[in-house]
Amino acid sequence: MRNRRNIFLIGPMGAGKTTVGRLLARALGLEFWDSDKEIERRTGVTVPMIFEYEGEAGFRRRESEVIADLTGKEGIVLATGGGSVLVPENQEHLAARGLVIYLQCSVQKQLERTHKDVSRPLLQTENPRQRLEELLRVRDPIYRELADYVVDTGQHSSRSAVRRIINAYEKSRTRLRTE
Repeated sequence: MRNRRNIFLIGPMGAGKTTVGRLLARALGLEFWDSDKEIERRTGVTVPMIFEYEGEAGFRRRESEVIADLTGKEGIVLATGGGSVLVPENQEHLAARGLVIYLQCSVQKQLERTHKDVSRPLLQTENPRQRLEELLRVRDPIYRELADYVVDTGQHSSRSAVRRIINAYEKSRTRLRTE
């Protein structure tokens, strides 16, 4: 049975997972976690530094450990990294342990929100738009398959997205009680 007391936010970089997650946790009185920030706390180094020394594979290993730990908690909102869904074990933990919300966002909106952010290793390329399009092409089907609910954060403000998620959360908890 799913732990519907947890809410897991998935989606591409720049979709607003951290911003929406903080607001959502505050509104519901839940604890907020950000998987990337937890990786940095545990390792004592930044995500870009992990990518530099261990590559994406090393980062994904660390990310999987953190997601396994955090999804085991109760009563949390978790903002995941955009690529966390690439690992089947992460997909299983997310799907089994909480309500999964896909924060969808256009590539144009992602570019607007991330163009000055140097802490995103996958965007350190000559053509960030092309890179975001490639990532979305691979990840979007996974996000959609995994999600219980989709919110377009390019079309809705953070506060509007939070209201929509709370409605989905309350409906899921009602269904759980009546099943």
